Amino acid sequence: MKLIDTHAHLEDIEPLDEALTRAEQAGVTKIITMGVDRKSNQWALNESSKHARLSLKIYPALGIHPSWIDEQRVDADLEFIEENISKIIAVGEIGLDYWYKTVRKDEQKKNLQRETFRRLLEVVKKHKKPVSIHSRGAWTDCVDIAIEIGVEKAVFHWFTGSLKDLKKLLDKGYYVSATPALSYSKEHKSIIENTPLDRILLETDSPVMYQGESSEPSHVLKALYCVAELKKEKNEIVAQITTENAKKVFGF
Repeated sequence: MKLIDTHAHLEDIEPLDEALTRAEQAGVTKIITMGVDRKSNQWALNESSKHARLSLKIYPALGIHPSWIDEQRVDADLEFIEENISKIIAVGEIGLDYWYKTVRKDEQKKNLQRETFRRLLEVVKKHKKPVSIHSRGAWTDCVDIAIEIGVEKAVFHWFTGSLKDLKKLLDKGYYVSATPALSYSKEHKSIIENTPLDRILLETDSPVMYQGESSEPSHVLKALYCVAELKKEKNEIVAQITTENAKKVFGF
């Protein structure tokens, strides 16, 4: 099976080369490493390709994660992304996150997130790039803003919003990604159960922790197995379809 991890943070994985060897052995042929701030954007752009293997390609995405927005640097960070837009496979990770208590009741912080998100989506639209969207605690706003801006290709990464929001994003031709959290998250299971297989991508979001275990790109197999079980489909079929989906979205 040939698999694609469509969302990882490789700069945070140690030791990385060992993890990539395991990913290659698991059948992972492509990984998209997401930038979240200036440091990780620089790493994705300049360092990620140095870790590629003969049968495992690494592709950079540049973004500004809502939790790492620096109001003093937003203009410079946006400029950096646009200056390097031709060198990246996608814009990401970007979006909104109202999950934290410090943000939940602070409209000023929410407005800064929304303004930055809109500006990034305008870059996405202008350059016709795919985008990976983080939407934790802000699912409706993320879906509505992406639709409003007119983004063509969007992946709502690890989506756990309402079925109403899911229908809206699917109606616009957008995708959602499945993670190893499917093994325990009722919200995530509900989304994947109600999403057609031809709109699902696989990802790990590594090295995020799932039930106390740090993840890595080879764990995309865990997401695959969970999707196959939910859809009552063979692993090989899910691998084939989700890989083709990723190729359609990101233009590999």
